[in-house]
Amino acid sequence: MKKALGLILGLIAIDQLIKIWVKTSMRIGEGFPLLGNALEIYFIENNGMAWGMEFGGEGGKIALTLFRLLAVGGIFYLLYDMLKKGPLNLMSVGLAMVFAGALGNIIDSVFYGQLFSESNRFFVAETFPETGYAPWLQGKVVDMFFFNIRWPESMGGSLIFPPIWNFADACISIGVACMLLFSFFKRKDSAPETKPTS
Repeated sequence: MKKALGLILGLIAIDQLIKIWVKTSMRIGEGFPLLGNALEIYFIENNGMAWGMEFGGEGGKIALTLFRLLAVGGIFYLLYDMLKKGPLNLMSVGLAMVFAGALGNIIDSVFYGQLFSESNRFFVAETFPETGYAPWLQGKVVDMFFFNIRWPESMGGSLIFPPIWNFADACISIGVACMLLFSFFKRKDSAPETKPTS
């Protein structure tokens, strides 16, 4: 359990350090290239669900945050139960990454509205303002990574992966991939061998 907890805390720390740095040093819509032009830092904020979708105004935002908290509680219970039964493996590592990523984005939703002033295209947010930009449970999720990779012009030239994402999203995606790989290899190992017929 200690290894899983160390992994979770490390991933959340990385996620939050990146988000706080972006939030307190960049304006909305500001960016700069990384790795040539293939990967960029481009600061936006996500008001609702994945890909910026909204969900029923302020009441929906609170309901969504509470649902996420319940879901993360369920994930943590599954992880704890899994680690009680055996050592850390690809499945539990994947589940720990999903938990860390989900909790990283929940921290934004729960706390950021009170911890920061509003980010916009003209001003950089301040930390610990007299009045935050949103009530508790209604903060915005900070996103910043953008793949500026396009299909060839013969295929339309559009972006291959247009969403802007954050480190927590990457943890969730990689964690799900780890769990799928574990399930695949376990199913392959447990498949009965076919004996040759004479």
